[in-house]
Amino acid sequence: MMQSVVLARRPVGNPVETDFALLDAPLPVVGEGGFLTRNDFISLDAGFRNWMNEDSGDDVLAAMALNEPVMGLVLAEVIDSKHPDYAVGDKLMARFAWQTHSLSDGSDFIARLPYELEFNPSAYMGVLGDTGMSAYFGITDIAKPTADDCVLISGAGGAVGTIAGQIAKLLGARVVGIVGSQKKADWICQTLGYDAAVLRSGETPLAEAIQAVCPDGVDVFFDNVGGQTLEAAITNMNHRGRLVLCGAISGYGVTPYGPSNLFELITKELSVEGFMTHFRHDRYDEARAQLSAWLREGVIQSPEHRLVGIENVGKAFADLFAGENFGKTIVEL
Repeated sequence: MMQSVVLARRPVGNPVETDFALLDAPLPVVGEGGFLTRNDFISLDAGFRNWMNEDSGDDVLAAMALNEPVMGLVLAEVIDSKHPDYAVGDKLMARFAWQTHSLSDGSDFIARLPYELEFNPSAYMGVLGDTGMSAYFGITDIAKPTADDCVLISGAGGAVGTIAGQIAKLLGARVVGIVGSQKKADWICQTLGYDAAVLRSGETPLAEAIQAVCPDGVDVFFDNVGGQTLEAAITNMNHRGRLVLCGAISGYGVTPYGPSNLFELITKELSVEGFMTHFRHDRYDEARAQLSAWLREGVIQSPEHRLVGIENVGKAFADLFAGENFGKTIVEL
């Protein structure tokens, strides 16, 4: 039996658990050129909210259809194959759907994993998966922080932010995280090694709160939130600072807020670069090797917010937008 989480209705604003439903169906038959996987973990990633809107399809992903399985990232193992490139036992991180099993012809986004996994399998959804890749490429390729830099990270307690902050700290920078609660502020400083935290939900306007914690300005801003958070960061950027745009969760599913101070990009000669991790697919082995070495040495952690059971996938996704997650959100099937 195969279970699937389908899009029961289109979310309005932030998704809620009842936007999704669970359906049962027989296991699909594997035809020539196809293979079947057993999915062991589902990764919950806020960016997939973008394709839940009607007519939201683009070159990355088609718009999700109502009453059809929701697309996402899974950690899978091949259990039946009639495909020349995939054998029973192969382990994959793939963009399939929120299902206990997936049938593929190999044309999906697929990253192969080592046959023998050195670390906890869930790490390959987090620090060794797209989450870690996003943090690694964004920090090492674009931000390139030094010991002279102050690095500010929004969504610092989330999946990418927790890893990005640790990497920036390893490279010698002063690292400050923007979070939504005092509990998360204490956690990123005491557990992950952030130097300081800024509360975006406090009474002080965010731009002023950032200035208080970063009195010498911000050299690098790694953004997972966008909107008013991006605007407040721009106000505090130093001359020729770097903005790394990884995500914009504040604008997923709602009308995005456009920063009103974009002229400061010109007057401060700021560099701005957005990126999508899957366009660096050919470098996943490089990134995973370095991240694995750091894990092995114990200099970075892979925090996760884990739920168990496919019936909890909708709740886990809603938790992301409610700020309930500390680190990477996954569901173990």
